[in-house]
Amino acid sequence: MEILALPSGARVLDVPCGQGRHAHLLAEAGFRVDGLDYSPQLIAKARERGTGPTLRYTRGDMRTLPARWTGRFDAVVNLFTSFGFFTDPADDARVVSEFARVLAPDGTLVWHGGSRDGVVARFLARDWWKSDDGTMIGHQRHFDPLSGVLTIDTSWEGPSGRGERQHRIRLYTATRLAELCLDAGLVVEEAYDGWHDRPLRRRSSEMLLVARKRELPRRRRGR
Repeated sequence: MEILALPSGARVLDVPCGQGRHAHLLAEAGFRVDGLDYSPQLIAKARERGTGPTLRYTRGDMRTLPARWTGRFDAVVNLFTSFGFFTDPADDARVVSEFARVLAPDGTLVWHGGSRDGVVARFLARDWWKSDDGTMIGHQRHFDPLSGVLTIDTSWEGPSGRGERQHRIRLYTATRLAELCLDAGLVVEEAYDGWHDRPLRRRSSEMLLVARKRELPRRRRGR
């Protein structure tokens, strides 16, 4: 909220909103909040937290946000590694373009996620830990430098059973994300070391970028 610096009543879009943990708090702080997520299960959990005149949830695809939202929001927030899960990197570019479309002029995008530079610089191929109920959880990671995709294999075993799963995420540098934003009419003006109050560094494993929707001058055609 300090980064957004918006007055009470400002319109904020939380996308993807998951189970609504951020959207709910933003609404409690006095903003008019919409949350959007593709998962019907998570949208149901979000609605269980409560809805009202200042908090609404919509099931949808962030690659194609509702047409009625064009220019609607003072801010869009994409938080806690909620970007880079599509197979085609062109879909990530579509998402950024949609963020820009639904922002009002001078609106703010707050993006938070992993920093490819920092993750690679401090790459951890495997680790494991024990949860409070005694479940042992292990991660094995593989990074493909050509595609930028990080693959994580998770396994667990404990009182409730055992299992395995795999997920992939495409990691971006701050430079590439700034380029995607600029292509969509958004200018990255601030870059932080995750949620710390200090500038982004080469070894930062997380980054928080603040971009604003600006009217950019058109390029003059050559003769």
